[in-house]
Amino acid sequence: MASKSKKAQFDAVKTLEQIEDKFEMFQILNEEGEVVNEDAMPEISDEDLQELMRRMVYTRILDQRSISLNRQGRLGFYAPTAGQEASQIASHFALEKEDWILPGYRDVPQIIWHGLPLAKAFLFSRGHFQGNQAPEGVNVLSPQIIIGAQYIQTAGVALGLKKRGKKAVAITYTGDGGSSQGDFYEGINFAGSYAAPAIFVVQNNQFAISTPRDKQTAGRTIAQKAVAAGIPGILVDGMDPLAVYSATLEARNRAVNGEGPSLIETLCYRYGPHTMAGDDPTRYRTSEMDTDWEKKDPLVRFRKFLEGKGLWSEEKENEVIEEAKEDIKKAIKEADSAPKQKVTDFINNMYEELPYNLKEQLEIYKEKESK
Repeated sequence: MASKSKKAQFDAVKTLEQIEDKFEMFQILNEEGEVVNEDAMPEISDEDLQELMRRMVYTRILDQRSISLNRQGRLGFYAPTAGQEASQIASHFALEKEDWILPGYRDVPQIIWHGLPLAKAFLFSRGHFQGNQAPEGVNVLSPQIIIGAQYIQTAGVALGLKKRGKKAVAITYTGDGGSSQGDFYEGINFAGSYAAPAIFVVQNNQFAISTPRDKQTAGRTIAQKAVAAGIPGILVDGMDPLAVYSATLEARNRAVNGEGPSLIETLCYRYGPHTMAGDDPTRYRTSEMDTDWEKKDPLVRFRKFLEGKGLWSEEKENEVIEEAKEDIKKAIKEADSAPKQKVTDFINNMYEELPYNLKEQLEIYKEKESK
């Protein structure tokens, strides 16, 4: 029979609650586009505010057109991004050209704004090898399909930047579901141990495909998981562009100053399905939930803020919309003109020196393809 235990000398539950209570959501703009945290307002020019809005509007149109192209059979794999523009584009806006981006499969917009040609993004969706070939000087990796694997890769890239003495960071993204992967903790723990200049972003869009966030973890927030790795963590309103920008900029400044990595949880919402590969969000989300989050739309919020400052107008927005449509039209035409993939391409791209068995197969396929 077990003996009665002595009264605990510490309250572990209270300690947990005290930690969780510290992770309050960081916000600068409320849903009406009003500044509610004046002290946290970043130093950002009017021109940059307009450019950030331009990129967000452009990205929303890119998402709409990509969904249409997918339905037409002109794109392959596609993960919608509407609703996550502040989380994606505002975080990227805080980066520099020399920084490295290791995206998840939903994070194509960030690598486009980092320099990946739009046509190559379309080729990536189609599974064409040219879509994975970034131009020289564009510091991006191909979008990762394996959930969470980019977190470990980012720790390695960041450590490499540190060892080379580069004043640059490696940033990566995953969803709330990705934070349940072992790679997530291994990545932030390794980076923290070596004080590597990394920024780990978890875009908490409420559902990992169909699993709600509260079934992912018993933790009140994902940001608090940073505590276990001994690195700073912050919960940010992911529908607020200024809050996301400020949090990312601060994380980047700490990283390049040798203060190590950070974990940023952006609380956001994806308006569309998880991917266009058959997911039906009406099976696990209510219309009331959709309506509630639509009121928090990052574009609507930021538009109100900029209009209040006299920096945005319907005319400006329409110009961006037309620009995006024209760019997409040209890019899809360019993607259509890419050479058809051949078996010999796959063989040659996989190996610098072919093993003997593939040398024989290469010759066989060369002959077949020449006919």
